Amino acid sequence: MSHDTYELKAEAREQVGKGSARAVRRNGKVPAVIYGDKQPPLAIALTYKDIYYKIHGGGFLTTIATIDVDGKKIQVLPKDFQLDPVKDFPVHVDFLRIGKDTEVNVDVPVHFINEDKSPGIKRGGVLNIVRHEVEFHCPANAIPEFITIDLTGTNIGDSIHISAVQLPAGVKPVISDRDFTIATIAGSSAMKPEAEETVEVAAPEAAPVAEEK
Repeated sequence: MSHDTYELKAEAREQVGKGSARAVRRNGKVPAVIYGDKQPPLAIALTYKDIYYKIHGGGFLTTIATIDVDGKKIQVLPKDFQLDPVKDFPVHVDFLRIGKDTEVNVDVPVHFINEDKSPGIKRGGVLNIVRHEVEFHCPANAIPEFITIDLTGTNIGDSIHISAVQLPAGVKPVISDRDFTIATIAGSSAMKPEAEETVEVAAPEAAPVAEEK
């Protein structure tokens, strides 16, 4: 399932807007907003170092967190973040407040295993990944860390569809009107020919030469 949860400390912000956000950043913090669960939005400021490493550590948008806002703990799921286009540091984060029945749409990474057990790849075929992530609808407290595709037995020309993936209970693909493709095994110019049986043909015996009399 999802990554281990973590806790962040934050301060409530009384003022909002671009000017307030710039002032927060000048103080070495990152402005953020907590919304959802039928409650009013809450503007907060997070420690820059803490949120930077969480964003760049992987799994940020699929991991539930607890934010301690001046002593009040709120369970959230990160929904979006903005990075500075030049320096790549966080400039704003949106969090969704999590209730006991909250369901969310999340992009979940796809992992592939047993490439060495794929006859098609062994022959020089190529794993063509159509979707590196799949969007799922699921309970906020049951987000998969990733889904796994087993390539055992796959051959050139095979396609792996979402219907072939065993999903946890309550996890459903957002695209529900078709059995969409996640990956294919494609041929390549480096493919090895399939082994063929060779039949040796015996050379015809030479006709006997008549002796001259």
